[in-house]
Amino acid sequence: MEYKIIDALPENADLVAWGIMEAVGEEIIASLAGEKSREDVAELFARLVRREDSQYSYLNTRIAVDSKGNPMGICVSYSGKDLKSLRRAFFEEARRTLGWQLSEEEIDSFPAETCDEEFYLDSLAVVSGFRGHGVGSALISDTKSKASQAGLPLGLLVADDNPAARQLYESLGFRPVGRRPFAGEEMTNMRILSDASANH
Repeated sequence: MEYKIIDALPENADLVAWGIMEAVGEEIIASLAGEKSREDVAELFARLVRREDSQYSYLNTRIAVDSKGNPMGICVSYSGKDLKSLRRAFFEEARRTLGWQLSEEEIDSFPAETCDEEFYLDSLAVVSGFRGHGVGSALISDTKSKASQAGLPLGLLVADDNPAARQLYESLGFRPVGRRPFAGEEMTNMRILSDASANH
């Protein structure tokens, strides 16, 4: 199956928002929404994709497309050291879109799902018709190249109830390095050394 991986654009916001929601899962979507709807959460993420100062920005996103330009999958990633500044946009938009009422102290106390020492693969999703064709692996390989350019190991989180994802990551060379919180849940932090960081 032919495909190429390209930079996302602001007009890909709805696609990328879909991919982020696929990656986080329905339980976390419901938790984010509270009394609001799933559509409101989609709007939140679409707004964040269009911004340049958000962790979910189109600037941090790559898209796999087939030979006709149809989207096959998305991957959002960024340097872990940038998370604290990037996620302020998330809280701004959550206030606006979901009605969240959080103080600056509460925002600053939110645990980070990554750290300064890794390049973080935040969200990965493959369109259903293209699953099982190596698209996810290709997007991960593309993200590993970004990590190499940053001189950092590539890291991600995987939920305990997602053994298929963990198996995929292990087959690509990821290894568990600890536990980290995400949306109130403890997950396994896995990393794969980038080519550049392996030489440090």
